[in-house]
Amino acid sequence: MRLRMKGTPYKMRWRAKELSLALIILVCTTIFILTWDRSPTLTLTLPSKNQLQLSPDIKTVPVDPKTHVKEDISTLTRGEAVNNKEGQHVDKTRSTNTAKSSSDFEEVTIQKKETAAKQKDSPKREETNVIESGSDSKLIAETNNVILRGNTSEQEEKSVDHQACDYRKGKWVIDDRRPLYSGHGCKQWLAPMWACRMMQRQDFAFEKLRWQPKDCEMEEFEGSKFLKRMKDKTLAFVGDSLGRQQFQSLMCMITAGKNSRDVLDVGKDYGLVIPPGGKRPNGWAYRFPSTNTTVLYYWSSTLCDLEPLNVLDPQTEYAMHLDRPPAFLRDFLDRIDVLVLNSGHHWNRGKLKANKWIMYVGGKPNTNRRIADMGSAKNFTIHSTLKWLNSQLPKHPHLKAFYRSISPRHFVNGDWNSGGSCNNTIPMSIGKEVLQEESTDQSAASAVRGTRIALLDITALSQVRDEGHISRFSITASPGVQDCLHWCLPGVPDTWNEILFALI
Repeated sequence: MRLRMKGTPYKMRWRAKELSLALIILVCTTIFILTWDRSPTLTLTLPSKNQLQLSPDIKTVPVDPKTHVKEDISTLTRGEAVNNKEGQHVDKTRSTNTAKSSSDFEEVTIQKKETAAKQKDSPKREETNVIESGSDSKLIAETNNVILRGNTSEQEEKSVDHQACDYRKGKWVIDDRRPLYSGHGCKQWLAPMWACRMMQRQDFAFEKLRWQPKDCEMEEFEGSKFLKRMKDKTLAFVGDSLGRQQFQSLMCMITAGKNSRDVLDVGKDYGLVIPPGGKRPNGWAYRFPSTNTTVLYYWSSTLCDLEPLNVLDPQTEYAMHLDRPPAFLRDFLDRIDVLVLNSGHHWNRGKLKANKWIMYVGGKPNTNRRIADMGSAKNFTIHSTLKWLNSQLPKHPHLKAFYRSISPRHFVNGDWNSGGSCNNTIPMSIGKEVLQEESTDQSAASAVRGTRIALLDITALSQVRDEGHISRFSITASPGVQDCLHWCLPGVPDTWNEILFALI
């Protein structure tokens, strides 16, 4: 009886505790459920497949790991971040890379969000040399400087389609609609020393070839379309005599080789006049009044600044400032909308000695033996000038800049002054198709990597056209000397301009 009296209160106290605990659990559960639907922050505590995806506005493009370029001056890195719609294909002709150095002219594919997210954690990512940003804000800031911004219009999408074509790969085909102008008729713009129809050459099969890119069609060139596209704009070629050939070719293409009385000579507007004691100006500039389109050429064979050491001495030597861009670019860049630079064949001791050019770096004669080497001096200068140009592009958002790869020479059994020749006159006898993935001009490819400057890559497609040179038919060369550097016009440089037209 005494035991039963003691047990009853104990059981009652235990049941009271159980009821209190159950009540507490019920209240907490109720509060949790009510709060769950009202608090968005609690949703972050659970995993979601969407949490690992990249923002739809930021996608990482992997660089082709097969592209390897040997650097002559320094080891360069590269990185790409693009802001675009999913599934579009954009090449680097108009890209803005956020790395510190130069970019190959290559087609890249924008990956979908899921693919980019996987690549972020993939070990292979380290091999692509993609530069990682230190913060999301930095990545977004870099992304704002890229190829396309925001929504693309229908016209811009068509332009992207053209950009997606890799014009350096393809083949030469016979086209009876060629040439685009007459070598007899384009006397207003074409220098007689390059008009092979005016020479003793008898075979002109080389004029009938057209470049056909692989897996895409190249826009057909029409003078009226070019002028409309370049309305109120200026296109400038700056470079050596091969740049001058491209300039004269374009003038003939625009006018179809016919005399145009309404075209204005505006060379004075750009300081392109015959200097005292000179034979010709440093370039030419012409304007088409119908569309206010200007096309000009400025001679700068090495793309660096040349400064007379004694302006009073006609025989003065010149400081060749390897680390300064040509003064013409500094003075007139704001008036140029499309710029095409080239350099290469003047980088030899004979040219420097004949022109009395002395290498300068930092405002004084160069003492760095590594830079003094001709190949290194060229690369140092091109990298320096393109780096400067790239730094100016944000100030000139309208400007599209191209660096044209080197035009190949076809001397056999010697050079121009040692009996070298290029006597072949049969088109496509050494090849007609180009399928390589990398540029033949590795120096040019490395110079533009990491910049917004596009590589106009014409080297490989020109390499198989050994029959297109002026050769032994030159009217200006000495007996026994052949020109296996410059091209007959109409000819191969017309194709360079067709590709340029498609890219702008």
